[in-house]
Amino acid sequence: MSDTRRALLDALAAGPVSGPELADRLGVSRAAVWKHVESLRDEGFGVESADDGYVVTDVPEYGGPAIEYGLDADYDVEFHETLDSSNDRARELAAEGASDVVVVAREQTASRGRKRREWSAPDGGVWLSLLVRPDEPPAYAPLYTLAMAVAVCDAAREAGVDASIKWPNDVIVSEANDNPSGAKASDGVSASEASGDSPAHAGGVATSEASGSSSANADGISASEASGGSPAHAGDRSNDPATPADRGYRKLCGVLTEMEGEADRVSWLVIGPGVNVNLDPADLPEGATSVAAEAGPVERRVFVQRVLERFDELRGDLDAVLPAWRERAGTLGRRVRVHTASGVIEGEAVDIEHPGTLVVRTDEGEKRVHAGDCEHLRPADGGR
Repeated sequence: MSDTRRALLDALAAGPVSGPELADRLGVSRAAVWKHVESLRDEGFGVESADDGYVVTDVPEYGGPAIEYGLDADYDVEFHETLDSSNDRARELAAEGASDVVVVAREQTASRGRKRREWSAPDGGVWLSLLVRPDEPPAYAPLYTLAMAVAVCDAAREAGVDASIKWPNDVIVSEANDNPSGAKASDGVSASEASGDSPAHAGGVATSEASGSSSANADGISASEASGGSPAHAGDRSNDPATPADRGYRKLCGVLTEMEGEADRVSWLVIGPGVNVNLDPADLPEGATSVAAEAGPVERRVFVQRVLERFDELRGDLDAVLPAWRERAGTLGRRVRVHTASGVIEGEAVDIEHPGTLVVRTDEGEKRVHAGDCEHLRPADGGR
C-alpha cells in the first residue's frame, strides 16, 4: 500500500476530515483526494461527505485497506485473494529488502507446516505472515515466535475464546474438566493437552531447511522451519504421540517461523500464524476448533489488527515475552512426555527459560528441552 493511501486511512480513522485538510496532509490536489476516496468506495468502504468533512460509515469485513484502517501498529499490509503460501511470498519480499510487511491471504492453496506437511487454508481463516528484521542475534529469534503465540491467544480471548498456549506456541482450547489444578484460562494457567505436532524447536526457530531451496550460509544459519507445528487446520496429526480423540484439547492456531541470518545477527524473520477464525466446525479436521465454533463469528480484520498490535507491543519489549507466555501457558504444572531426537523425557513441566526452553522435572532431576514434541499426560498416562 502506498504511503498516501495509508495516510488517508489514518486520517479518516481519526474522525471527520475535510477535503482541503486531506489535501494538505497528503500533499496532493483536491482532485487526487477525491480519486482516493472513490477508490476506497470501490473497495467496499462507506465514505460520506458530511458538513464537517469525509466520514467513514462502513468498513469491509476483510482486505488490505480494511486491516490498515485504524491499525495501531506500523505495518504495511499486502493482501491476496488467493496465494500459494503467505510465508513464501514474505520470503520473496525479504529477498527484495522489504521489512515490516504483513502478507495476508484470504485463502492459501499450497500451505505447509512443520516438516513441510501440507494443510488446508480455506476462506474463513486468518492466514498471514509477518516479515520483520530484528536487530538481534539468532538466539533471540524464538522469542518472536512465542510473542506471536501470545498475540494470537490474546486476540482469541478478546473474542471470547477460552484459549491457552501449548509449549511452545500452539494456541489451543482445552476440553472441559481437563485441568489438574482447577484454574481457568482466564487465570492464565488453564490446562491443555499437547498434540505432539508442536515445534521442533522451543520458541520456534530450528536451523533446518524451510522450503525446497535452502538459503544456508557459511555460518550455518539457514532459512529455518520454526516450531509451532503446522497451523491448526492442517489436520497434521501423523506425528502425534496421542491420537486426536484422547489428546484433551482442540487446536486453534499453529505458527511457522522462518529465518535467515548470520552467526551474530538475524537478517530477517517471517512469522506465520494460521488461525481457524470463522470456519464451520463441520469443515474442520478432528481435533481442531475455530473462534466461531467456540464463541461465534468475528470480524477478521479486527482479529488481525489485535494480533498485530499485541505482537508489536511484545516486539518492543522482549523481556515481557516469557512472563506473558507463562501467564497463558497450559503446559506448566502439567506432567508431560516430550519426544526429542535423543529420546523421551517425562516429568512435570515447571518453567520456560530464555529463549523458550522447557524445563522438565524428572526422577533424575531437571532437564531442559530445546526441541521436541510435547505431550500432556492424563492421569491414566501417569499425569495428575
